[in-house]
Amino acid sequence: MPRCGRIRTFIREYKQSYKTEKLSFIPPFLILIVEAVLLIHALTIDIPDLMVVELTTILLIISFIEIILVSYEIHEHYSRTNFDKLLTIRLDDFITETKEKNVKKIVSDFMNNYPDYRKHRGRIYHTACQILETHRKEAIDKELYTNLDEFYKKNKKENVDEILNTFLKKYPKYSKYSTNIYKRVCTLKEKK
Repeated sequence: MPRCGRIRTFIREYKQSYKTEKLSFIPPFLILIVEAVLLIHALTIDIPDLMVVELTTILLIISFIEIILVSYEIHEHYSRTNFDKLLTIRLDDFITETKEKNVKKIVSDFMNNYPDYRKHRGRIYHTACQILETHRKEAIDKELYTNLDEFYKKNKKENVDEILNTFLKKYPKYSKYSTNIYKRVCTLKEKK
């Protein structure tokens, strides 16, 4: 393993990057090698053509700059992804602790508790909305499954469609979850 910390960090970032980013890192190296071979060949012939040497040198420099830019892009993507993961974890814990439902209040309270996130207000707002939506869906699913389990125990019908229709008549607010209800009833019938 390399001793240089930056190289180790870059290798870790490279391993965790997307396949397209990994593949975009290969062509500049191939071009760099080809240009280096051409430059060496141009310099070793008896009468080197200065224009070929100059153009090859320029292409060699461009390939080197491209390698630097691609590695910077990989680093930026890795940093952004890690920042988003950490923000999501902290914000989810914060929302769970405070049990607040107002997004504006969540964002302002979160930024008061974590002042280093002040310049990322837009990301915090967007992430808070996603977390609240996820919590809302989880609560609905939990309530739905609790009601469905109780309804299934009391209901003696054998047909899944009949159970589904009667449940939806009793609880019309779950009508858009009919697929989930159908699957759950099938699962409950299998356990029986």
